[in-house]
Amino acid sequence: MSRKISKGGRRPAQMNKELLAKLKHKKEAYKRRKCTRGRSAQEVEAGTAVENSSLAPALAFTTAIGVSNQRETTVVWDKTTGEPLYNAIVWLDLRTQSTVERLLKRIPGKNKSFFKFRTGLPLSTYFSAVKLRWLLDNVEEIRQAVDDGRAMFGTIDSWLIWSLTGGKNGGVHCTDVTNASRTMLFNIHSLDWDPELCQFFDIPMEILPKVRSSSEIYGLMKSGALTGVPISGCLGDQSAALVGQMCFQDGQAKNTYGTGCFLLCNTGQKSVFSEHGLLTTIAYKLGRDKPVCYALEGSVAIAGAVVRWLRDNLGIVKTSQEVEKLAAEAGTSYGCYFVPAFSGLYAPYWEPSARGIICGLTQFTNKNHIAFAALEAVCFQTREILDAMNKDCGIPLSQLQVDGGMTNNKVLMQLQSDILCIPVVKPSMPETTALGAAMAAGAAEGVGIWSLNPGDLTAVTCERFEPQINPEESEYRYARWKKAVMKSMGWETSEAPSNGDTSIFCSLPLGFFIMSSMIMLIGAKYISGTDK
Repeated sequence: MSRKISKGGRRPAQMNKELLAKLKHKKEAYKRRKCTRGRSAQEVEAGTAVENSSLAPALAFTTAIGVSNQRETTVVWDKTTGEPLYNAIVWLDLRTQSTVERLLKRIPGKNKSFFKFRTGLPLSTYFSAVKLRWLLDNVEEIRQAVDDGRAMFGTIDSWLIWSLTGGKNGGVHCTDVTNASRTMLFNIHSLDWDPELCQFFDIPMEILPKVRSSSEIYGLMKSGALTGVPISGCLGDQSAALVGQMCFQDGQAKNTYGTGCFLLCNTGQKSVFSEHGLLTTIAYKLGRDKPVCYALEGSVAIAGAVVRWLRDNLGIVKTSQEVEKLAAEAGTSYGCYFVPAFSGLYAPYWEPSARGIICGLTQFTNKNHIAFAALEAVCFQTREILDAMNKDCGIPLSQLQVDGGMTNNKVLMQLQSDILCIPVVKPSMPETTALGAAMAAGAAEGVGIWSLNPGDLTAVTCERFEPQINPEESEYRYARWKKAVMKSMGWETSEAPSNGDTSIFCSLPLGFFIMSSMIMLIGAKYISGTDK
């Protein structure tokens, strides 16, 4: 069961989540859109299970529970009250940019990739360590809770597991390797928290959760209709989708289209470090005694979010589904290119100064063309990631497996195949993230109702999209997109203009300005003289 949670914040760069709302039952969440701060997590969970009668048949046959979550989203809570000490900071929040800039000054050469061998990650606003550092720097309640020994840190999986296994009454404080690998505090080789990284970010290690595999029994549900059912699967959302797509072999890859877009390629037990702007991350560890598998990942901040922007900010459409209709009617962007760098650019650029632009507009451009350009932007960003991945892996993908909510858009899927010049394959069950979490839970030792051996897995039915334009046309459009990307960079800087003067003369070299002024004066004098 998945649920949309409302986001809020005082500035566009800040995105918050009310944590207790995650456990509030569906009916109340949609009626009131409020957070459940007045109730404990356990009370909310119990109310959800009892009041939502539509779940009753499924609850009766529930053998195990799997958790999947946004990986980098960060929360700190009070273990004595069970309450979050501040709103969660979500993965694409930019409030930590000044924190990143400050930390970069302490790194030799201001090298963003200085810790990449240990973590697989560049220093960025994206990952949990800088979010936690920001919370410690800016929230007095959290600093005090750390000093008092009351604070617990975690990504959303940690918060959920702790809450559902008892919370302040003995809840299990843990995470899995896939989520830990997105904090920038975790050594992806030793598979443990790294003391030197914690020292660099000045993070007290005692507030960190215990790191466990992605498939084992972490604890039992302590209340509600599911009391006694084991929570036995835990994967970050993109790793869960990789498992749900059954990408267990080296070289198999999937792309998930949600708020952002995330392309993961399984590299097996070998950690491959990218030279082209990709991340090295942990794909999964499906059991305590099972080997860890790694993946190369390309992360795009804005995919489905661009459709919401067209709906909520511009009002071009009333529903997200209308974008497909408008794009289909246009059939082209009419030379319009959209770079939705609302949160900067992630892979392969890692450029926080970029901002969104729409360029190539003419008097004939209409909302249909902009809708088409928005969908095309998602495809171009995926193309950039795939090109980088092919260079790092050395073996180009022959087809792309896809999942996520946006894959219901057939225009998008056809565009993606056209831009990549390879087939795009969509499973009949697009919510592979939920499937992957269920598979990990069912395969855990002590549960054992699901075998993850490739030979035991049944192939799923798929819908296939083949390229319908020639490669030359694809390359032409892609080259113009790259030109637009370059135009989007360097917009947001921490330095204010020196005097705010936007006069055209500010852009002219001084010598040229003086010479042209003298010529005009001489000309004026000459004309004045002839008039006499």
